[in-house]
Amino acid sequence: MCFVAFALGPSNAAPSRHRQPATPEESTMAAAQNHLLTVEDGIALVTLNRPEALNSMNRALRLELLELWPSLDMRKDVKVIVITGAGDKAFSTGADLKERSTRSTEEMVHDRHYLTSRTASALSSITKPVIAAIKGYCMAGGYEMVLQCDISICSENAIFSLPEVTHGFFPGGGACQRLPRLVGYQKARELIFTGRRWDAKEALECGLVNKVVPLDKVMDEAMAMARKIASYPSVGVIQAKRALNQSMETGLAAGLRYDVEAWVGCMHSDEWKEKLAGFVRKERKS
Repeated sequence: MCFVAFALGPSNAAPSRHRQPATPEESTMAAAQNHLLTVEDGIALVTLNRPEALNSMNRALRLELLELWPSLDMRKDVKVIVITGAGDKAFSTGADLKERSTRSTEEMVHDRHYLTSRTASALSSITKPVIAAIKGYCMAGGYEMVLQCDISICSENAIFSLPEVTHGFFPGGGACQRLPRLVGYQKARELIFTGRRWDAKEALECGLVNKVVPLDKVMDEAMAMARKIASYPSVGVIQAKRALNQSMETGLAAGLRYDVEAWVGCMHSDEWKEKLAGFVRKERKS
C-alpha cells in the first residue's frame, strides 16, 4: 500500500529534554489505567476511565493518551478508533481542576508548552477515522477532544459547554481554532464568550454532532458506523481523511492539487488493485 507521505503523531512530540519525570502519584495513576483499550475486528475502543471524576483529564491521562494515539495509528489491526467515557454520566468534563489547583504557576506553564499543546493536535493527527461516542456531560477540554474527532454521536441527554471564560481563561486546547471552522465565527464567539451550555438538540442543529440517539444506543450506533468504515479498503479512507484535513489548512487550488496526489497514492495500493480486479470479474460473468 502506498500513501502520500506525511509525518504521523510522533513527529509532533516535544524533545525529551523538556519532559518532566512522572511523579509517584502519576506512576500510581498510570498503574491504575486512566484509559481502557480493546481492539476487535479492526476497531480500537478507547475508554477514558475516570468515572469518579467525570472522566476529567489529569496529567497522567494526558501522558497516556499522547503515547496511545500514535501507537494506534501504526497498528495494522486497527482501521477505526472509537472514543468514549466510562459510565453514563460524562464523556469528559475537561481538565482535572482539583489536580490543577495543587500545581504551581510554573508547572502549569511548563505543561501548557510541552504537554497540553501537544494534546491539542495529537488526536487530529491520526490518519485513521476517529469516532466520538458521547454520553452525558462533554465540556471544556472534553469537547475540544471531540473537535479533533472525525464523527461525533451523542446521547439525547448530552450536555455541552466551553465554560473556560467563566473561570478567567479561555478554551486553549483547540476550540478557538476548530469551532469557527465548524459552525462559523459568529456562533463560535457566542458559545465561547458566554460559556453557556447547549443540549444535544442544539448540537445537532448547529452541526456540532452527527447523530443524536437514546443513551442506551450510543455505543451500538458508534460501533455500527465504525464497522461500516472498517469494512472498506483502508487506503481510500485514510487518503480521504488526509485530503479533508488539508482542506482546512489551504486554499482551493492547493487543495485540489493535493487531491490529485492523494488519489494517485490510492492507485498504487494492493487494495485498489484487488477491488478493480473484482469489478472486471463481475463484468465478465455478466
